[in-house]
Amino acid sequence: MNSNKVFIWRHGQTDWNMVNRFQGHSDIPLNRVGEFQAKHAAAILAGMEPTQIISSDLGRALNTAQRLAEIVNLEVKVDERLRETNGGLWEGKTGAENRENDFKNFVRWIDGEDLPAGTTGEKRSEVAARTTAVIMEALEGKTNQTLVITTHGGAARCILGSFLQLPLSHWGKIGGLSNASWSVLEHSPKGWHLAEHNAGSIPEPVFGEESGAVAPDW
Repeated sequence: MNSNKVFIWRHGQTDWNMVNRFQGHSDIPLNRVGEFQAKHAAAILAGMEPTQIISSDLGRALNTAQRLAEIVNLEVKVDERLRETNGGLWEGKTGAENRENDFKNFVRWIDGEDLPAGTTGEKRSEVAARTTAVIMEALEGKTNQTLVITTHGGAARCILGSFLQLPLSHWGKIGGLSNASWSVLEHSPKGWHLAEHNAGSIPEPVFGEESGAVAPDW
């Protein structure tokens, strides 16, 4: 039985995150809070006993991944295909600036249309193709893997939307990942499903799911 799990882990906080500035391929480092977040999250993820760690080559993701690698004594495989969406002319600008300077295109992109970000950047479908290829290559012919993918917020949403086979226009319905938080994809006989989303702790079992039980309203 294929019991592979994939942890989609977003990098820690950067100064650009704090002002809602489009980072894209810009190599912005973790700030002090981001360094703490990465170290804290790594200590938890180590308990999941990862078998592989693959990271974006951008420093904010790679430094996050290395905090985990140091604990579990694994080498981080670096793959530039796990980078954030190339934001084209929007990179380095805040959301407010992009709305002001390129309102129509920016809003259409935010609403889920598969347009190149910032006119000269990437489409979400292109980001999904390159990021999911990394995962499928890493898992090919393997079972019982716990793969940690260290990536970026937009790229993570593309991975999740693609693996869950959602229409691209609905990918925006997937909530964002907080800095240094993760989502968990698990493979079952029915294919891939989302076991955890925007988590920051060890996953808890889902009790009562088969019976349709509803948790009490405390």
